[in-house]
Amino acid sequence: MQDPEGLYELNPDVTDVPEGLHLIAGLTGFADAGSAVTQLSEYLVDTLDQRVVATFDTDILLDYRARRPTIYFDQDHLSDYRPPRLALYLATDEIGQPFLFLTGFEPDFQWERFSAAVLGLIAKYRVKTTTWVHAIPMPTPHTRPIGVTVSGNRVELIDAMSIWKPNTQVPANALHLVEYRLQQMGHPTVGFVLLIPHYLADTEYPDAAVKALESIGAATGLIFPSDHFRDEGREFLAKIDSQVETNPELARLVGALEERHDSYMAGNPLRSQLTDEDGELPSADEIAAELENFLAIRRNGEDEPPTLL
Repeated sequence: MQDPEGLYELNPDVTDVPEGLHLIAGLTGFADAGSAVTQLSEYLVDTLDQRVVATFDTDILLDYRARRPTIYFDQDHLSDYRPPRLALYLATDEIGQPFLFLTGFEPDFQWERFSAAVLGLIAKYRVKTTTWVHAIPMPTPHTRPIGVTVSGNRVELIDAMSIWKPNTQVPANALHLVEYRLQQMGHPTVGFVLLIPHYLADTEYPDAAVKALESIGAATGLIFPSDHFRDEGREFLAKIDSQVETNPELARLVGALEERHDSYMAGNPLRSQLTDEDGELPSADEIAAELENFLAIRRNGEDEPPTLL
């Protein structure tokens, strides 16, 4: 294998990356049902404070003929060219907590070398945990919460959030390989597969972005506002419901999916994150004690997040 570090170039102006950050990853390519990863990536890159840490070599990793980049034609001349990009960013969440974000196109070539490069960056910056998301179409109704299948080695997240745990073979993507290698190393890693209603898979589904942000927040403690997506989601679902009301065939489809979904969930309930191993809820005194302990830690500065400075 060629040197994995030859796949990317570090930004010489960003040398102050704190150690021990969470890494979030989302790549577009093979599957992005509901444009979940696309919306997530655009939101994090365009709306949050961020700086590029490393840029991967597009000419080595991308098949241009399979995914042709866009060039802009202005009447009689070419006015702009925007090549695809795959990069690692240093960003901050809503309350200033820094994290690393790997986003862009999924590599077409050299997956083993790319995976080794990502693992090298994880080691270089002593990444605390790695969390990644993608989305696939599933026969589920839009009238029920978006479910997730959770993979990796963070059992507490799998137990609390994974509603579908199949034994099956699936077409892999590049981040599957990264997760597999991280598991072999014992690095804390989790992957969230969003299960998007199949009849909405080709749309830009705002609730998919909300679910992606919620899943990442559950895994990392990072905080991202989602009001924009929630507002768009209500408008989007209102239009879908209107179409269902006027289309008997579509209404029957949604009704059948609801029945099957509810039957499955009744037989496969998720364990609440508030319960202990025996399924018991904590008492009011126990909750109060935990809150006091948390506030004491924050007051003493023992749990301050690393900064970008």
